[in-house]
Amino acid sequence: MPKVKTHKATVKRFSKTATKKIKHRKGGQNHFNSGESGNTTRSKRRDMTITKTLEKTVNRLTPYN
Repeated sequence: MPKVKTHKATVKRFSKTATKKIKHRKGGQNHFNSGESGNTTRSKRRDMTITKTLEKTVNRLTPYN
């Protein structure tokens, strides 16, 4: 059986916590943010935990991390 390759873009976007939850940063915060409300800007600063459906996909793409 050959080794499974790790999807490098997924490794860069997601990380596991000590309790095996997967967290990621919200997208869309690089530029064009002046038109957004303060609440939107502040909420984009927080890390989010992902849903169970997406967790299966991330675990499949990152088998060794």
